[in-house]
Amino acid sequence: MSENFGSISFEDRVAIVTGAGGGLGREYALELARRGAKVVVNDLGASRDGTGHSDAALKVVEEIEAAGGEAMSNGGSVTEYDQMVEMVARASEKWGGVHILINNAGVLRDKSFAKMEPADFKFVVDVHLNGSANATKAVWDTMRAQNYGRILMTASSTGLYGNFGQANYGAAKLGLAGLTKTLAIEGAKNNIKVNTIAPTAGTRMTQDIFPEEAFKAFSPDKVAPAAVFLVSEDAPTNMIVGAGAGVFQAAYVTLTQGTLLTGDDLSVEGVAAHWDAIIDRTGEIVPQSGSEQSMTILSKLQGR
Repeated sequence: MSENFGSISFEDRVAIVTGAGGGLGREYALELARRGAKVVVNDLGASRDGTGHSDAALKVVEEIEAAGGEAMSNGGSVTEYDQMVEMVARASEKWGGVHILINNAGVLRDKSFAKMEPADFKFVVDVHLNGSANATKAVWDTMRAQNYGRILMTASSTGLYGNFGQANYGAAKLGLAGLTKTLAIEGAKNNIKVNTIAPTAGTRMTQDIFPEEAFKAFSPDKVAPAAVFLVSEDAPTNMIVGAGAGVFQAAYVTLTQGTLLTGDDLSVEGVAAHWDAIIDRTGEIVPQSGSEQSMTILSKLQGR
């Protein structure tokens, strides 16, 4: 099924895409297969609240096979670690390994925090954050053993910047960006690259949120180029990439230079008095690990 796409090919690669029965996941699966990858199309349910089952995954597999590609469906739930282990085992048995994982499965249960039940908070975090961790853990040893892996987490603008009525979703999504940052460090020695995508797309999760014209403009196929690049051989690692309607952006967690307070200034009142200096973004940095915060503090102490 592979076409001539220059240097970005997925020949001899095996990819798993969760939540690939429709929307973004379907586009990712189709594009990977188009470029030569063998694809596991994982999908559990068709509704955005995570209920119900569908044959959506089978339809995507049929699309891929009709175009001459190779694919298999999987109905495992990302919230069940054993099912993710079984999914990876089946793919490895059939195709000899797993090289790519796109954690895309997700649900919404939107309500203001005042009206949100703890069960709805827990469920959304379980699917997005714990589900991605389950799928990633299931494939991690395989990727380490073969000294190659490309993993993509799915965050969102809600996780990065907040959005009314989505406390559960935002908590999970920013958690995924944090998971990415640690796994990118831990996976580096085994050539495992881990990135985060924050997509904006018209899907079954957003169909009654976007106006009709915007829904069309933000079609999932316009996100797929970024997602597929971020799991390619020459991908960067530890990036957060925004994508929507053909616009691609990079987001960063930054750290200001900060201000050293001593003496009487080392107080609640001192923090208040120096607030403008503390938040001054002049010379801010993008730490590549958590230890850099400690290092910047030490440099301040040494230079006082």
